[in-house]
Formats: sequence, structure tokens, C-alpha cells
Amino acid sequence: MATAPQASPAIRLTAPRSELGRVVSGQLAAAAKVARKADAGEALLNLALQPANTLLHDGWAWQRTTPARIVRETRNALTAAAADDGFLVHASYAFLRAAEQTGRVGDHLRPIVEAALEAEAMVLESSLPACVVRVGYVYGPQSADFKAYRAAFRIARPYWAGPKSHLQHHVHSTDAARALLEAARRRPAGRLLYATDDRPASFAAFGDHFARLVGNPLPTHIPRIGKPFVRFIIADEQVEMLEIGVHGPAAPKVPGFSPQYVDYRAGLAAVMEDWSRGENQY
Repeated sequence: MATAPQASPAIRLTAPRSELGRVVSGQLAAAAKVARKADAGEALLNLALQPANTLLHDGWAWQRTTPARIVRETRNALTAAAADDGFLVHASYAFLRAAEQTGRVGDHLRPIVEAALEAEAMVLESSLPACVVRVGYVYGPQSADFKAYRAAFRIARPYWAGPKSHLQHHVHSTDAARALLEAARRRPAGRLLYATDDRPASFAAFGDHFARLVGNPLPTHIPRIGKPFVRFIIADEQVEMLEIGVHGPAAPKVPGFSPQYVDYRAGLAAVMEDWSRGENQY
């Protein structure tokens, strides 16, 4: 006997014009062309905190995504979802796992971690049906910061790579979008979930591999002896994020989600392919 098609909620976004917001919107538009109409109510994806969730801006985006803004944007999303009697998917940060595992967080990073954890608690402890998805550091072909790194590597500019032994969670932007949309459709209420690739990697490994892909066979790291001076070009938050690392894969993942790009090598290969075809307009 044929089963009825799974109902799909009407999905709205906060920050729809952000880089990740445009990727999510593109996937929604593509799905709408083939989906059957079925009403499962409203769902809101809160992407307002995600513009800073990458290592590719060298930490400076945290000047805009302040602790106060993290809490305020979360409160606004809760209010908006409640007004529509809908389900909220709150996109948070997978680097919180590293902060929780190590317990060693720098003075500049600590207020961000505390605010992000407070925001997660606001969502999970509210009376609203909601879940939290911790998203890995996002990268993708649409990233303006990524293109700036490409230009810098091509002229052999050194970069702050952090310790090679400290691993971080990464995720390609299309996988991040897929995971968040899957959470909106499945509605795993009350759960703390992850959207990352399958293999944590250091930013040094990530950056060095990307540098070689764009034509720099010998990428150079700013030496640790230069740490007192690097803060003129790298924000303190970035330095401190690279001082903490995770152990093992992130779990549990969003139900029904499996990353297409299982590690940074597969994801970076896809970025290079997109750029070569000129398909980086989102």
C-alpha cells in the first residue's frame, strides 16, 4: 500500500540575505518545484547567529555578533515563532562542544560561549516546540571571506593557523543548509543536535590544503612567537577559538542528515569545482 507523502512545514528564515541564508533559500526554492503541497504548520529557522560562524573572517565578525546580540536575536526568534504557533530551529555553534570538553576558554571568547549557551537554554527551556542545531564552522563557494583567503594564499601571505593538534568541526554550506531544513521538517522537539562533517580537522590542515588547491604549494603559518602582535590583524576571538579543540565526531546529528561532504578535503574539492564553473552566485 502506498504511503502518504510526508507533510512539509512552511519554512521561514531569519537573516535570509546572509550567506548561509541564501544557500538555505536556494534549497527551499529547488524543493518547492517538486514537492507536493502538504501543510504541517509553520517552522522558523533562526540563522541570525550564523554570519560569524566561520573561521574565515579571522574573528572580526564577532564585533557585530556580540554576546548581547546573540541573546537578543534568540529572544526575537522565539517571539516570532510563538506568534505563528510554529516550530523553531535555532542554529547555534558546534565550537561550544570544544568549550564544554576542554573547559578552557579565553577571556575574549568566554562571553560569546556564555551567551550562546544561554541562548540555547532559552530555546530548549521555552514552552515553544523547538530544537537546537549546533553547526560546524561553515565554508562554501559563496563566502566572501573564503575568496579573500584565496587571494591571500595566491600571493603567499602567511596566516594564523593555530595548533595542528587542535581539531575543529567544519561543514560545507550546502550540508549545513540540508541539516537545518531536515530539522525543520522532522521537528525533533527539545533536542540538542549537530550539523557537521564526519571528521574534525585542525584549521591548519584545512588552510594548508586549501592553499595548495589554489596554487600555493608551501603555505606559511604566522609563527607562535608573533602571537603578541598577530592581534593587529587577527581578532582575539579567533586566536582563542583555535586554542580549543574537540575529541571525536559530533553527536547526535540531525535525524535523517548525513553530510554529502564527509570531510574538508571533499568539501574543498567541491568549492574548487563550483568556482571553476562560475557557480558561486547564491
